[in-house]
Amino acid sequence: MRGCDLRPNRTNIAAMTKDNSVSDHAATISGHGGHAHEAADENRIENLCIEKNMRMTEQRRVIARVLSLAHDHPDVEEVYHRASAVDSKISIATVYRTVRLFEEAGILERHDFRDGRSRYEQVPEEHHDHLIDLQSGKVIEFHNDEIERLQQVIARELGFELVDHRLELYGVPLNRDKKD
Repeated sequence: MRGCDLRPNRTNIAAMTKDNSVSDHAATISGHGGHAHEAADENRIENLCIEKNMRMTEQRRVIARVLSLAHDHPDVEEVYHRASAVDSKISIATVYRTVRLFEEAGILERHDFRDGRSRYEQVPEEHHDHLIDLQSGKVIEFHNDEIERLQQVIARELGFELVDHRLELYGVPLNRDKKD
């Protein structure tokens, strides 16, 4: 498709591969089979918190690690499930407070993908948009230069300078009748 750059990123790669090259612990935290590059990423949120002079308890560190390794836009319940598998003393209230704190600090971004749950991802280093499979709930991140250009054109034609946007596409697989 002309102008379409479906650059694989952590979410796409995690969805496409069955590689289990890291420990079961990392796979439990991330919710997927692991990848070799995860070890480098597992402290990203914790490091951002430290840069912002946030107090980091051991439970916050676990939650930060869970979120750093997540490839699937988890909701708070899923973050709690993964974090409590690492530290059984973590409460759901602690997860809610910590996620809200990270969001207020600009470390996490909250999404509502029409499934009734707030779901989270690290504030991305590079802009991307989302395509949500309404059947499976799977979230696919993508970037398309033509869409980005068109949004600028529309804003300009309406007399605005575009400073930010969020695009979420919702669909069902074209081959849904052929699925196993």
